[in-house]
Amino acid sequence: MKDYTISLECDSVYQSFGDNHVLHDVNLKVASGQIVSLVGPSGCGKSTLLRAKLGTFPPMKGAVRVKGKEVRRPGRDRGIVYQQYTLYPFLTARQNVAYGLTLDQTTLPDRILHPFKFRDIRRQHLAEADAILERYGLEQAIHLYPHEMSGGMRQRVSIAQAVIMRPEILFLDEPFGALDEATREELQTMLLELYQENIQAIQAGDSPPHTILIVTHELNEALYVADRILGLSQYWSWSEQGHVTKPGATIVYDVPCPIFSPGDVREYEHFVEQRQEIRDVVFSEDTLQDPSQYRTFWDTVHSGKGEGIFAPSVQPTKAT
Repeated sequence: MKDYTISLECDSVYQSFGDNHVLHDVNLKVASGQIVSLVGPSGCGKSTLLRAKLGTFPPMKGAVRVKGKEVRRPGRDRGIVYQQYTLYPFLTARQNVAYGLTLDQTTLPDRILHPFKFRDIRRQHLAEADAILERYGLEQAIHLYPHEMSGGMRQRVSIAQAVIMRPEILFLDEPFGALDEATREELQTMLLELYQENIQAIQAGDSPPHTILIVTHELNEALYVADRILGLSQYWSWSEQGHVTKPGATIVYDVPCPIFSPGDVREYEHFVEQRQEIRDVVFSEDTLQDPSQYRTFWDTVHSGKGEGIFAPSVQPTKAT
């Protein structure tokens, strides 16, 4: 993939709370169609960085841009799915998924003064919701309320609720942390299916429909679902006038990772070495180093190695 569009950019982002320097010179670019994992130690500022990207807490210095437009407040070009489900308990799955479209495309006066027109629009929104729920394997849950669904089903509905709005980028904040292992693996496979939709769109000459940044603390998950992994850490060396200081967290790791398909066996041995490297570089207080040493993703892309962002870097064994 030699041609790419930047969906998300952080340009020299700094954030402080009084004397507490949380983020220091955070720079990153995410191309359209990527699924990127963000990991880091507890307290490194992952949530602070996520809020800056969402526009709920803009940075003190620097800028966050989505498709070149600076982010200063929340907008529909960004979607978010949290660990805790955000479904309305009084709406069914299809109604929850269609709700955002209704708010975005109609107003309260429209609904009151033009009931027949609104009825037709509403019918279309529900049809779109049904289609996306069926695509995510939730055809049996269309008419269920949240309390009637399993945790995995509720989280699939939450993702459908965000995806149907067609955001430029979707943020997943520890989305599977509260789920059991089997359900978690099912939803990880769902992310791989979204990635396959991107590949198919690119091969057809279309724009990839899904750009995702997932925040997770589970390294196997981070490496399995993404094509690239970012490490945000406060553990790095920085010298000012001969003194090592702690100015806040920055991106210390930005490296491609193995790409899996939905039907592939989960062979985690493909990234044993990379997982240990991440532990040493991102999570260890004992191996402070120059943060630019492991920021190699774009160098890899521009060098043509792997023939681009979406080329599999391993060939996992197919499930039989």
